[in-house]
Amino acid sequence: MDEINYGTTAWMLVSASLVLLMTPGLAFFYGGMSREQSVLNMMMMSFGTLGVVGVIYVLWGWSMSYASESVGGIFGNPFEQFGLSGTIYNEDGSFVLSDGLPVIVDVGFQATFAIITVALISGALAERVKFSTWLAFVALWVTASFFPLAHMVWGGGLLSDDGPFADMFDGVGPIDFAGGTVVHINAGVAALVLALIIGKRKGFGKTAFRPHNLPFVMLGAALLWFGWFGFNAGSAYAADGMAGLAWVNTTTATCAAILGWLLVERIRDGKATSLGAASGIVAGLVAITPAAGSVSPVGSIALGAVAGVLSALAVGLKFKFGYNDSLDVVGVHLVAGLWGTVAIGFLATETGLFYGGGIGQLVVQTLIALVAVVFAGVVTLVIALLLKPLGWRISDEDEHRGIDEVEHAESAYDLV
Repeated sequence: MDEINYGTTAWMLVSASLVLLMTPGLAFFYGGMSREQSVLNMMMMSFGTLGVVGVIYVLWGWSMSYASESVGGIFGNPFEQFGLSGTIYNEDGSFVLSDGLPVIVDVGFQATFAIITVALISGALAERVKFSTWLAFVALWVTASFFPLAHMVWGGGLLSDDGPFADMFDGVGPIDFAGGTVVHINAGVAALVLALIIGKRKGFGKTAFRPHNLPFVMLGAALLWFGWFGFNAGSAYAADGMAGLAWVNTTTATCAAILGWLLVERIRDGKATSLGAASGIVAGLVAITPAAGSVSPVGSIALGAVAGVLSALAVGLKFKFGYNDSLDVVGVHLVAGLWGTVAIGFLATETGLFYGGGIGQLVVQTLIALVAVVFAGVVTLVIALLLKPLGWRISDEDEHRGIDEVEHAESAYDLV
């Protein structure tokens, strides 16, 4: 009979708590990057996501992600474990275990991934979206995009080691340690699609939308970095050497990404900024997420440095192509997520091209990244169009007044 592993259980409870902390951390990060008349709305988009996804995950999110009955390898049967039926207790009253871990602990851990993924998207929509429409989008998108991709990658579906991409090359299967496709490509593509459909903030390209509170931004980055150890090291599902490797790789890649971003700023602008350092932190964390268990610490330096450079350059593309990704979700999460996912094909110590593993891993990683891009893009487009009758945007007049007052009847700073 399987017995509970108390060490693993404790580690996973701590990891789940760390990942949960990331969403309030993201609220500070995005809130600080916003203008002072919209900081509360920006933070509320993260906290509202917590509320909606936390309920949905228990009802059908876990089942759609990890049910044993798969619908075409795309999503699990939402009714198989609806309301966590059969996932908590056995008939004798003992807890249901999986390799010594109570399944209910894993439910908590995975729920926090769903929450932070949806919250990431909100940064592209700052200062112009109705809060009620955002909450409706959260419910639909987590159901139609996040849960299916989680099933495809981690639940034994099409993009997993049991799917068709695992059979293309002998001994080479898709690698996504903690969510390059499921989390960052998914959210980044959704952010791009919504930014294109909803349109620009008033004054985009003419007004300087400066962060109103850079200490908030840096505090948010610090909380995200701290929480990310649960995200990556927790994905080892044990307090062991793999968790240690993921921890070190996460730290090393992030440090390198800071330097990469600041180098670009110094060469391009003549100054290295605190916003750049904070953004570099997030770029490095994003890039190492899918690769944390498959690259070496030295490889993570290269991976993180390139992520910092690519993202620092990519955040300016919105001005060139005219899409208003307000807080750089596309430039950071999509770009660094794509790089981190594909870079495994070069840097994986067992199967990577630079380690003599051939081209197979690179091909597989590129294909799963492309599938994630197309899937997330199509699903997000359909949902965005379905919600158009609700109205996505506040009025021009309300946008000028400030979304905090209009949507929440509050202000962050009352100056007497």
